Amino acid sequence: MTAFNIVRFRVKPGRDQEFIDVHRNANAEGFTGARRFALIKSGDNTYCVIGEWESIDHIVEARPRMISLLDIFRDCLEDLGGDLGVTDPVSGEAILEAGPPARKVTRRAGGARRKPATKGRATSARPAKPRAKAKAGAKPAGRKPAKRAKKKAAAKRARR
Repeated sequence: MTAFNIVRFRVKPGRDQEFIDVHRNANAEGFTGARRFALIKSGDNTYCVIGEWESIDHIVEARPRMISLLDIFRDCLEDLGGDLGVTDPVSGEAILEAGPPARKVTRRAGGARRKPATKGRATSARPAKPRAKAKAGAKPAGRKPAKRAKKKAAAKRARR
């Protein structure tokens, strides 16, 4: 079941960029079970980190690594008061998730690309195909009447 952790911080004045840079350089891929993280500025010098995980067990497993990351920027943080220290962490399993369903990304086999939406338009990657010649007497759908096509074909033959 999906789980989340949220940690609130207050950064010392003038140290915001250092705090942000540490988070920017942190590698979420190194945390097993981590889906994504977001750093949110929630006010003057206050931030929250929100992490989405595959399960609560993955959060528990990652705590030692999260604490070692915290040790890198701990000196940038102010005490939050109320016996909290420099962080206010909470975590738990999601009991309700709302929003549009996640989109499935499907890929075509072999990296095939879609054809252009409009026919007859050439692209730089693919030259336009020449149009097939109309048979004498055949009336192409949506084109000039057959009599005109016959006259043109006869005139072409006469010029040869």
